[in-house]
Amino acid sequence: MEKGLEKRYGLVTAICMVVGIVIGSGVFFKAQTILQTTNGDMPLGILAWIIGGLIMLVCARAFATMAEKYEKVNGIVDYAEATVGPRYAYIVGWFAATIYFPAMTSVLAWLTARYTLVFVQSMNPNLVLTEGGAVVGSECMALSLFFLCFAYAVNALSPKLAGYLQVSTTFIKLVPLGLMAVVGVGYGLYTGQLTENFTAEPIQMATDVVNTNPLFGAVVATAFAYEGWIIATSINSEIKDSKKNLPIALTVGSLIIMAVYILYYIGVAGGASNQQLMDEGATVAFINIFGGVLGNILNLFIAISCLGTLNGLMVASTRGIYGLAARGNGPKPHMFKQIDDETKMASNSAIFGLMVCAIWFVFFYGANLAPTNWFGIFGFDSSELPIITIYGLYIPIFISFMKNATELGTFKRFVMPSLAIAGSVFMVFAALYAHGYKPYLNAQAAGGFACPVLFYLIIFAVVIVAGVMIDKKNHK
Repeated sequence: MEKGLEKRYGLVTAICMVVGIVIGSGVFFKAQTILQTTNGDMPLGILAWIIGGLIMLVCARAFATMAEKYEKVNGIVDYAEATVGPRYAYIVGWFAATIYFPAMTSVLAWLTARYTLVFVQSMNPNLVLTEGGAVVGSECMALSLFFLCFAYAVNALSPKLAGYLQVSTTFIKLVPLGLMAVVGVGYGLYTGQLTENFTAEPIQMATDVVNTNPLFGAVVATAFAYEGWIIATSINSEIKDSKKNLPIALTVGSLIIMAVYILYYIGVAGGASNQQLMDEGATVAFINIFGGVLGNILNLFIAISCLGTLNGLMVASTRGIYGLAARGNGPKPHMFKQIDDETKMASNSAIFGLMVCAIWFVFFYGANLAPTNWFGIFGFDSSELPIITIYGLYIPIFISFMKNATELGTFKRFVMPSLAIAGSVFMVFAALYAHGYKPYLNAQAAGGFACPVLFYLIIFAVVIVAGVMIDKKNHK
């Protein structure tokens, strides 16, 4: 009998996976973007957070219904196999293992390093870093690779420690969010700043670009802050009583995220004027309320927040190819489905995940951080564009589920999947809207023009075709 992954994670860890992966650095900075997009209209910004959260909630709830029915190796792959079929499941799993998980993991390694150095510099102004500093300096790049290897080591050598790390960082990152939500509201009501911000007239930013649909633009901004919850399903075979606990984790985790984001956004409004928040971001609210030293410590909490998200993403990356190998698919399935006797972890799969993360780290640096774009027209933002295809891949799953789940009632079978389809279509369109789906002139790009969406989709197609060919060769 083949060994499978050990049932090691409880409900609390599963909830922390959902919350900890979604709440990263974005929540601390999207408040500024949303205020700018809505021209300082605070109620409109809250509406945007609610709409973005509801999209996440209906998609998560639709998958939670599937989690009640299907459990095998890797959640999203299991659901694709049970609804659409094994070939489609392989495509979904191959995409997740080679693009979606590792691309985001590599970016979070850099963000963790960046905000760690920002905190160190805020505590020691005399510290001199190489050119590029905490953003692209040699110290930042070296620290990024360290965090990437650290997250791999924790997950590959001690999966239970990775679970403890996920729980602890999730609770730690909720500290500044909770403080701002509570203290910010009280401070804002006492000073009158909160009332002033909510009743203020919109502020037109000094820009030549006129946003004809500020609500839509703001929802686009929240879409990326809410992304990542599906990764929790990658450990469904390691969750105790998964068919009961994973649906609870997806639903409760999504509700927690929505509440935290909205309350934090309101709390920030109590610490500074709309104009200050639009110009300087949420940091000015922390400094106004808590003082300079505690305000700078916010950077430490952001670094810890990013580390927790990095750990959750690495959990998925180290298991990505295992989810295929356990089905006898992908490259060398016999090798990648092996479970280590000591760690009870798929060690070969973990090594594969680290290698793919390293490749995407090099790509992210060359395409987004290097002084000149290493990849020309094929350079794009690998942290956000995969959203276009992951949500597109959800749609056939929801459609097939509605067709096949004949034993369920109308609400679970038709209403929730239909809402999830609408949300998925919106997320795809939001990513297209945010990054531009039409070619545009760009003096820095090869050939004088750029179209990130188009060239990302070309790379996506090449990777998928390569995966299909590898699998066909394997079965021959």
